[in-house]
Amino acid sequence: MTADTLQKNLGIDPDVLVKIYTQMSRIHEVDKAIRSGLSSGRFQFTYWPMTGQEAIPATISTLTDANDYMVTIYRGIHDQVAKGVPLKGLFAEAMARKDGVNKGKGGSPHISDPSSGSMLTTAIVGAGAPIANGLALAAKLRNEDRVTIVNFGDGATSIGAVHEAMNLAGAWKLPVIFVCQNNQIGEYTKIPDYTASPDFAGRATALGFKGVKVDANDPAAFYAAMQEIVADVRAGNGPFFVEAVTLRLGSHAGFAPNELLTKDELAEGRSNWPVPKTRALLLEAGILTEAEVAAIDAAAAAEVAEAVAFATASEPIDESDWFNDVYADSADVPQRGVYPFRAEEGPVTGETRSMMMFEAIIAAQDHALATDPGVFLLGEDIGDPPGGVFKTTAGLQTKYGKERVRPTPIAEQAIIGAATGAALVGMRPVAELMFSDFLGVSIDQISNHAAKQRYMSGGATNVPMTMRVLVAGGLGGFGAQHSQSLEAWLLHTPGLKIAYPSTTLDARGLLSTCIFDEDPCVHFESMAMLFSAPKEDVPLGDYRIPFGVAKVRREGSDISLITFGWQVNQCLAAAEELAQEGISAEVIDLRSLMPLDYYRVLDSVKKTRRALVVHAATEFCGLGSEIASTINEELFPILKAPASRFGAVYSPISFSKEMEAKQMPHTASIAARVREVMKDRG
Repeated sequence: MTADTLQKNLGIDPDVLVKIYTQMSRIHEVDKAIRSGLSSGRFQFTYWPMTGQEAIPATISTLTDANDYMVTIYRGIHDQVAKGVPLKGLFAEAMARKDGVNKGKGGSPHISDPSSGSMLTTAIVGAGAPIANGLALAAKLRNEDRVTIVNFGDGATSIGAVHEAMNLAGAWKLPVIFVCQNNQIGEYTKIPDYTASPDFAGRATALGFKGVKVDANDPAAFYAAMQEIVADVRAGNGPFFVEAVTLRLGSHAGFAPNELLTKDELAEGRSNWPVPKTRALLLEAGILTEAEVAAIDAAAAAEVAEAVAFATASEPIDESDWFNDVYADSADVPQRGVYPFRAEEGPVTGETRSMMMFEAIIAAQDHALATDPGVFLLGEDIGDPPGGVFKTTAGLQTKYGKERVRPTPIAEQAIIGAATGAALVGMRPVAELMFSDFLGVSIDQISNHAAKQRYMSGGATNVPMTMRVLVAGGLGGFGAQHSQSLEAWLLHTPGLKIAYPSTTLDARGLLSTCIFDEDPCVHFESMAMLFSAPKEDVPLGDYRIPFGVAKVRREGSDISLITFGWQVNQCLAAAEELAQEGISAEVIDLRSLMPLDYYRVLDSVKKTRRALVVHAATEFCGLGSEIASTINEELFPILKAPASRFGAVYSPISFSKEMEAKQMPHTASIAARVREVMKDRG
């Protein structure tokens, strides 16, 4: 076949094919450099090779630009190169150097480069799909001409997060393309060993949108399919699932050949490898001469060599940067011996209205929606009717519409992931999780992504989102899976801020602070108080209570009761009972648990010289242990008794109301515990 005939039969513009090969050559040179560096010992980092998959991002790069968003996985360095992440910063990041694109804090499995549209890289299989939905949702709400590409391997199709994300994308008709880079092997397991599915593209059809299976080792065929798909999604016709069939020639990790392939399979794979195959096609079709192709390869090699030299010369990260980028303000990071003073909120001003706590929560969201077009709500059953299972969004969908008050499927990973993705690009989502116990269903999205993203990206991105969480403990009758107070789980995750109001006014002020904070926040709301907390005059305008500012609810001189949430009322009642016996208890309401106001806690205990930390959560390994330990370390010489803690018994919460009441601290048991503390050392 002549060169002219070959060009006519290519099925792709020759100039486009040259662009695709140019990206493939760059990817290949990056792959070669990393393999060489690792095998020689010059590089010391984990590498998940993508050899054989180069044509996928190279082709997509000709149909998208920096305005379009991308999410990928740890085996996504080829995606990063084609998307336009600077190679100098990319190599420096992989080598944990200060000049890395993310200051060396995330490494290659956590690249974020908003300037190129590479928004997030995850090391958790399948976890990027829900976040990609959030990026696509933000673009849709803002009427922006963007598509979002989310890349993952075939192994990720077994993950629940991918299914939840696909379902939500279909329901909301999001401009997102799910690109399954089907390299035939899920880490170390071949497809027939982990699924009976004949393909993966058919799963999109089951969820109500289009899917297609394409040979991704054929740039012309893949380009033709992707050209139509990108145009269709960009036109607002909803999501698309692309099963891009390829073959991974390397091992799951490292630089060895793929040990799961037979000799014949590996030979066939190498013969179909798109890098040399496309190079040969360019020559055979007469599109480029050998000198021209060699020039492309030489330019790629030179670019990579320069990047490697830059990264090698860059200074390694060190402990001086530990606390930067954990939060927007490094002063919020808890450190032993560092207890900053934060000014409390000013007096209430402006127009007010008497409200119950659930109404104050509505008011905070109402004001945020009216103030900032980037605020939107999402969660199960939050639309009108019913206005939320606990009526905490009642009337808001009627007022602001379905686009900004969005009921979701029952899919917590999809909810939190979508909120995370939208927040990555500057929106301020407020996600309701209904019950604290459901944190477990979505903990990966919360702790591995929302909480860590600012740090892993070196401050290139942040996640200003709010999670509203209901706590049913204290009411009785909800049982072991709907009654837990799980703040201790979250407090062990750097990057999250946590508020836990005990009064109507505080619920209004703390929730507003959460919504407009630059870090991901969790706002715990006690069901026991939503409809029973005393009414208060609540501001209708902007009202915020700063984090890290505890409040003295009752002054005393004999012992400090340090608490939060609905346990504040139990402690106040216990203090009243103890007063009849001549024991003067001071009650400190923490209000926010991260950052925590150690300044005022220690100031109180310096006066009373005794302390008891009270919470509804399990006593063992609860927040009370941390606070009591700090008090003992800092104030040991002046204490009259060791600071102690009092929490729920170490047992799942009973369905019996009577039993639950005995499991958690209550007025009588708190008073009894105080008497025990008062006996210690006088």
